[in-house]
Amino acid sequence: MSESAKLHDRRLRAVAQGVGSVTSSYVSHGRGATVVDVDGREWIDFASGIAVTSVGHADPRVVAAVQEQVARFAHTCFMVAPYESYVAVCEQLNALTPGTFEKRSALFNSGAEAVENAVKIARHVTGRPAVVVFDHAYHGRTNLTMALTSKAMPYKHRFGPFAPEVYRVPMSYPFRDGLDGLDGPAAAARAIDVICKQVGADNVAAVLIEPVQGEGGFIVPAPGFLPALAEWARGNGALFVADEIQTGFCRTGDWFACHDEGVEPDLVTTAKGIAGGMPLAAVTGRAEYMDAVHPGGLGGTYGGNPVACAAALATLETMRVLDLSAAARRIGTVLTSRLGALGLSGEVRGRGAMVAVEFVLPGSLVPDPGRTQAVARACLRDGLLVLTCGTYGNVLRLLPPLVITDAQLARGMAILEDALRATAG
Repeated sequence: MSESAKLHDRRLRAVAQGVGSVTSSYVSHGRGATVVDVDGREWIDFASGIAVTSVGHADPRVVAAVQEQVARFAHTCFMVAPYESYVAVCEQLNALTPGTFEKRSALFNSGAEAVENAVKIARHVTGRPAVVVFDHAYHGRTNLTMALTSKAMPYKHRFGPFAPEVYRVPMSYPFRDGLDGLDGPAAAARAIDVICKQVGADNVAAVLIEPVQGEGGFIVPAPGFLPALAEWARGNGALFVADEIQTGFCRTGDWFACHDEGVEPDLVTTAKGIAGGMPLAAVTGRAEYMDAVHPGGLGGTYGGNPVACAAALATLETMRVLDLSAAARRIGTVLTSRLGALGLSGEVRGRGAMVAVEFVLPGSLVPDPGRTQAVARACLRDGLLVLTCGTYGNVLRLLPPLVITDAQLARGMAILEDALRATAG
């Protein structure tokens, strides 16, 4: 019996069945863009822990920073005895996130926590209850963020009732909006019409959106969609909140996806790529909004843990030194050009190193989740970690570490292309 098989047997007797995994192989170690399992088998990593390890596995700066910090102290709780690294991370977030206005930040543990706190801030500031979200959205697995999330299975099924005052409106989905001829402003007008009719502008605390949707299928809205929504929110006293948890920190070819169209959110939520694999998240926003909440209204025992903050500072340094925004753009060019040359039935889309293929049955828009799963299984078998996503389960998503070498990228693409050819027809 292999070592992974032994571990999997232990898992079945110890870990709740509700916790799923892409593979039954168990990781021993990783370096850069590769992971190795306990039996010595190596994979090219096109998943990055769901966009977390953007600076690669075991980045030297992150490793050194974590080791140094944990040897000094691992925890005090910033709300009890504060420390410099928390302040330094907030300073960097205030400088890097979109917008030239004065900002403040607060640190948390996970993306879902960041989203929940952004909603708290928006409701506190506006005195309004309603939160507007979009079709295909994913914002987390806590009770409130399940309500904000669009997809029922596996995220919401039999977990209700959910938090109230959440309203869902149509997303700009160019691949599926094509028959209606909706450009970005027209798609925004459609969503705004639903808000005005079904919610009422005066009731909206926040318009919450992923600038490029993640779990929903790497949906890139048509140009003009985000600016129009942001303008409407500002004109109607609501906060425009960008969920940059998956898109942030160089992943889309800019520090943040909102930079692409010059959108300046009132609040930005971040997590995933911020700390090289350590759990950390944040809400960053206009100073007058962030400071409106009473002292003690934001926080948490582990939020902004010093080890995670040390990892974040090292991660941000690596991103700057290696210019990982430019690296993401180069990776995206390779992925989209090679995939586009295959004549796939569906759409290749994304931005930077956040690329997806939506599979449909030939000559239609009917989702083809069967082929999506078959491609993912073939890749895994042949040494490439990939992920699936999408409301219809028919999207293959690619999120390689931004430090991946040209040779590793070429090897991974060769495995993917073989899998695509093998599952065609």
